[in-house]
Amino acid sequence: MQFELSEELIEKIEYLIEQKNDAELLLHLEEVHPADIAEILSEIAIEEATYIVKLLDSEKTSEALMELEEGVRERILDTLSAKEIAEELEEMDTDDAADIISELSEDRQQKVIAQILDEEHADNIVELLRYDEDSAGGLMAKELVKVNENWNVTGCMSEMRNQAENVTRVHSIYVVDDKNKLKGRLSLKDLLTAPSKAHISDVYIPQVDYVNVHTPGEEVARVMQKYDLEAIPVVDEMGRLVGRITIDDILDFVKDEAEKDYQMAAGISEDVEADDSIWLLTRARLPWLVLALFGGFISVSVLGTFDDAMQEHAALFFFCAFNCCDGRKCWGTIFSNRFTRFGK
Repeated sequence: MQFELSEELIEKIEYLIEQKNDAELLLHLEEVHPADIAEILSEIAIEEATYIVKLLDSEKTSEALMELEEGVRERILDTLSAKEIAEELEEMDTDDAADIISELSEDRQQKVIAQILDEEHADNIVELLRYDEDSAGGLMAKELVKVNENWNVTGCMSEMRNQAENVTRVHSIYVVDDKNKLKGRLSLKDLLTAPSKAHISDVYIPQVDYVNVHTPGEEVARVMQKYDLEAIPVVDEMGRLVGRITIDDILDFVKDEAEKDYQMAAGISEDVEADDSIWLLTRARLPWLVLALFGGFISVSVLGTFDDAMQEHAALFFFCAFNCCDGRKCWGTIFSNRFTRFGK
């Protein structure tokens, strides 16, 4: 049955929270998808949203937090302790965890990282925070499945099972050498049909598309679109495999970039959300509104010096004014050009 957010459901959730009826509240939310939980959290007060986040299992709420608008998520995180945030991050892929922790102050980041029990997970998050957020390094996740070219098929299958436990979706199997340098990719079909004693070096595919950690996000999107990739490996300056970028992450990047261009075209000078206050929305557009006001004054002053010419050649001035107004169409190209750069 498809989820439907209704006033009755919201009122029921709010009532159960008020009554602290955790058993029934858990029953209502048990089968609800994290994306739908995010919708519920967006419609209730921050205190009530925090109550749900603390009540539900971190495995579910961590996904719900990623689905929230950034402003709502920040307000919820402000109510959680460093330990509670760390518990949420431990259930996330490293790229999502890095995105969340980057929204915190530097002091709070350190406190949260110190509370993460999995040291490897914490180290990976810290590594991702060093990269520019719009680069391949900032977009990649550390979770992937890789095999050594010198392994045989039997040992490879065993190692892949261990690695896959920490990977949400296995899009590709990457092949590396003893120095962790990317050599190619491995077809699951070739792996299953190869003799058990065969070495990976005999069956892997040496051709593989990849990007560098410093490759701009727009270039990553272009490559993935051009070659129809669901995931792409990321290497460092020495060619060592350090992560992968999946299609859902690059789609989020394209969406964010398109929103930035749309806001620029609309004359919005800072990042705002649709549910922000009227004051924030007004402040974001104020610089451009002021410029437009002064531009209007200048235009009136200049045109005032041509009163006689305007009366004598009214049709010509009307034609010029129409063409200037039609120039507004160029703003629309800012939004469309974002997608033409990605090959669409």
